[in-house]
Amino acid sequence: MKCCGNERGKAHRGWKIVFIPMAVAAGIFVFGTIVMYLWNNVLHAVTGVGIVSFWQALGILILAKILFGGFNGMHKHHKCHSEMHDMHHKWMKLSPEEREKLKAEWESREC
Repeated sequence: MKCCGNERGKAHRGWKIVFIPMAVAAGIFVFGTIVMYLWNNVLHAVTGVGIVSFWQALGILILAKILFGGFNGMHKHHKCHSEMHDMHHKWMKLSPEEREKLKAEWESREC
């Protein structure tokens, strides 16, 4: 097995191929249903706006994501993981003296 699970069996990949689409579909269904019920039970009662269907609730959810959230959140984790992986390899290539020197520099820093 390699670092970070690069070499795993076919069974692991097969499980991911089945689980991930099911989890995404379930998440879409759950969030769409939550938006629909909140809209219909809160906003309709408080402000008198119209009742929405499940598909309209999904549209509202997507619109809110576009307007307020953007679409860059999914790439942040991968970038961070990649940077940490690179730093780990650089750290492993340092000699013990270089490691101690780097540790001392980091401990002496003031934030």
